[in-house]
Amino acid sequence: MAALRTVAGLLGASLLLAQSPAANAEDRALLVGIGSYENLPEDMYLHGPKNDVKAIEGLLTGTLSFKPQAIRVLTDGKASREAILSSVGEWLIAGTVPGDRIYFYFSGHGLQVKDVSKDEEDGMDEALSTYDIKAGEADWTNVILDDDLEALLEKMKGRAVTLVIDACHSGTISRALSAEKLSGMSGARYLPRPFAQASEDKVTRGLRIDLGVVDKPAELTAAGVTAWSAAAPYQVAWDDVRLPIEDRHGVFTSAYVAGYKPSEADGNANGLVSNAELFQYVTTKSKEYCSAQENCENLDPQLESVPGVLGTSVAKPEPYRTEQTATATDQQQGKPEPMYQETKVDAAAATAYVDANPVAAIGDIIGKADTGEVTVSLDTGAALKRGQPFKISVTSKYDGHLILLDVSGKGVATQIFPNEMAQKITPLSAGSTLTIPDDYYGFDFEADGSGENMLVAIVVSDDLDLQDVAPAAQGLNTELDARKRLSEIVAKLGKTWTGDTENRGLRWSLGTLKYTIE
Repeated sequence: MAALRTVAGLLGASLLLAQSPAANAEDRALLVGIGSYENLPEDMYLHGPKNDVKAIEGLLTGTLSFKPQAIRVLTDGKASREAILSSVGEWLIAGTVPGDRIYFYFSGHGLQVKDVSKDEEDGMDEALSTYDIKAGEADWTNVILDDDLEALLEKMKGRAVTLVIDACHSGTISRALSAEKLSGMSGARYLPRPFAQASEDKVTRGLRIDLGVVDKPAELTAAGVTAWSAAAPYQVAWDDVRLPIEDRHGVFTSAYVAGYKPSEADGNANGLVSNAELFQYVTTKSKEYCSAQENCENLDPQLESVPGVLGTSVAKPEPYRTEQTATATDQQQGKPEPMYQETKVDAAAATAYVDANPVAAIGDIIGKADTGEVTVSLDTGAALKRGQPFKISVTSKYDGHLILLDVSGKGVATQIFPNEMAQKITPLSAGSTLTIPDDYYGFDFEADGSGENMLVAIVVSDDLDLQDVAPAAQGLNTELDARKRLSEIVAKLGKTWTGDTENRGLRWSLGTLKYTIE
């Protein structure tokens, strides 16, 4: 009970500070990196956090234009539980006003502790370690609970909040690995519960999906929080053990920082790195690392945000097209055309930037590259005349459920499939071609309008219910906002799949076809 009173007291002080007026409001960042610990043995230390915070600080002062004096860094002995919570309160909350940017980064151990507030379905609270974390009689003390952070994040409403956690919270490990066994997994950013006993039994994964320390992501993202986490629930985040000890960093953090460069993560080469593109980049890099490590089974970073954030730039982009990215229309006009436009995303405080061309923006929203796993073709070829009849064919390398959208240059989308006219409602079979319209439809498609358009085919291999984002009733005859609908679909595809023994990312494939109508 004494530990609980301490938690409440610290939170009360932080919230009181949050209510005081900010003297010099501005963007603020708090970076926490903990590799050594007051009460843990050295074999549980991490070597990457000290380098992680330096990399994030460079990203903030460079690409993200934070002033150096707007960044507070807490490492090792300076990162006690009290210091972290008080800094969140007086530095991030009291030091900002609605409209400012808040950036909170944590690199270190994650863990789970017994839920004493009875608000967790699995009976465990996710938590972040602190420098002064201590093993109690049955569990860790001096930790920062998800409940702690959620209460503080609630006080950040109206700010543009980015939360980045390079740690993990794994119920599987807490049940299945002893401290002795985990200590042999070099670079693992997870602390087992004190006195945990090893078990070889297969454990059914939890029913609830948590994002790092945020276990109510829908509520927080609705308030404008964009949250990144290094691993899905029941996975392990890692230090990169391939590097010399002094050069180590978090696998996730390294990819996250590198991905801000268009040369690394700009999948559609339009000069803008979107949140979706950055997410796909860190996912790819994480999986590359995991596949080369003996103890790493799956590694799926997580991104929680309102769907509209996916296609927006992670940083303010250059305002004009280059010769390499200019469209045919730009070249015909002989002058540069504004490439990006400002936009406001629901619940987000800050101004965001998107590609001004709705067709070019498709790659930013989806993030994933078209690698040929799904092919889309027109029986007429990709250049059509207005009024010309045509058929669309889709072939997938994998079995799955198809969503097929037609996006016009004006940003209007038509859902071609699923639709209520189609007789073939079974999932696509690998290697089989679906042609639309076929003889069952009783009509043809005819080219209408003019300019550049794109067909987007998404094949979802997991048995995911897509009715809320692509109901058959809206097929063929409903005009949709292309950016909004694609964002909603891709946001759903970014969730963790819990239908197997191992939690993992959803399996889906992409195919696109750009065509023109004259």
